[in-house]
Amino acid sequence: MGHYATVWDQKEASEIIKDWNGVDQVLLRNPHGASAKISLHGGQVISWRNEQGEELLFTSNKAIFKPPKSMRGGIQICYPQFGDCGLLDQHGFARNKIWVIDEDPPPLYSNESTGKSFVDLLLKPSEDDLKLWPHSFEFRLRVSLAVDGDLTLVSRIRNINGKPFSFSFAYHTYLSVSDISEVRIEGLETLDYLDNLSKRELLTEQGDAITFESEMDRTYLRSPKVVAVLDHERKRTYVIGKEGLPDTGKNHTTSRFDYLFVYGMIHYL
Repeated sequence: MGHYATVWDQKEASEIIKDWNGVDQVLLRNPHGASAKISLHGGQVISWRNEQGEELLFTSNKAIFKPPKSMRGGIQICYPQFGDCGLLDQHGFARNKIWVIDEDPPPLYSNESTGKSFVDLLLKPSEDDLKLWPHSFEFRLRVSLAVDGDLTLVSRIRNINGKPFSFSFAYHTYLSVSDISEVRIEGLETLDYLDNLSKRELLTEQGDAITFESEMDRTYLRSPKVVAVLDHERKRTYVIGKEGLPDTGKNHTTSRFDYLFVYGMIHYL
């Protein structure tokens, strides 16, 4: 019996393009036709398509595609503040900034990029940013697309000047689903959560799974490493994995020369 191996050049699997505002975007492809598109405006993943060309991320038809406004959709990088729990504008300023491609990033753990097309992005604070939030940092983001179509984001945040600071962080992800009444979320059972529609009241999840009958805005605490979003109408399941942020909504402190590693992966079935 013979063996089959795909010869795949990672450099050939990525391309720099521009949007209609002249902002660079990075287009990643895998050998089977899946793709991901990342805008340097906000370091934001704005498209993720499977092998059949189906879009897996949602973008609002009211989205604004012009800096400095962030686009409502895709995967936003919320830093150094998530939500309105702080003195900055909602979700912080990272999603409104122009990132740069990091040509010489420090190495990640072994085999992280094996068999993947990827791009490394970098954000440093401007003088105006430091006036609003006086903490010096480097934020490195790797977005990668695997041969099987999995999408992975790895964030590394470094404290530059050695003065401790606290921040909150999130991948604000908009998944494309069918009728919301056909969607359920599994993996958050029995967890405490803050109900953002009721002045952040602390409650406990009672159901076996989360379903949607009305507007919902919650922050789940101490969420597990894996959560599944099931779309029954499309017969599609998103499996969302994470490492590095044990508590949803919790602040984290870094010290000099230390990195905070945050890993997020989305797999669809």
